[in-house]
Amino acid sequence: MPGPQDFILGEFRRTLDERYRLSIPAELGDLLTAESPQCILAKERPGCLSLWNAAVWQTRLEEGVELVKQKMRAGKMAQRISQVQLFGRLLSTRHKAVQVAGRGRLLIPEGFREFLSVEPGGEVMVVGAAVCVEIWSPSAWLEYLQGRMPKFRRLFDRLSG
Repeated sequence: MPGPQDFILGEFRRTLDERYRLSIPAELGDLLTAESPQCILAKERPGCLSLWNAAVWQTRLEEGVELVKQKMRAGKMAQRISQVQLFGRLLSTRHKAVQVAGRGRLLIPEGFREFLSVEPGGEVMVVGAAVCVEIWSPSAWLEYLQGRMPKFRRLFDRLSG
């Protein structure tokens, strides 16, 4: 499991096979699966999925959901029921447990394939995002980079300062 000192970094072009399987580069996948091949695949934004160490994901998810439940028990969500319903709907479909098989192979499950918008034989970008691995459609990745890269220096200064 990646510790605070281990950043998952790198950018790799890969091809989905005919069964929607993808080979995660060892440089990225080994940090996620060092203790277990169990991971969580999550829908992040259109054209992007993220792959997390299952234990890290579960801890973060349980902490967040518990906060929402506490607010509900305290009566603080009575006026926000539609937001709670939206949260439940998205939570129900946002993530799925997956296993990274031998040689770093990952099967992209149904429902996630459509969100990624890449057909079998199509290329994807596999990117280290410090705390997880992201899988992008190339067009979504390029658009994301074009919008964010000019702001990198400011982000770096804010985080490192």
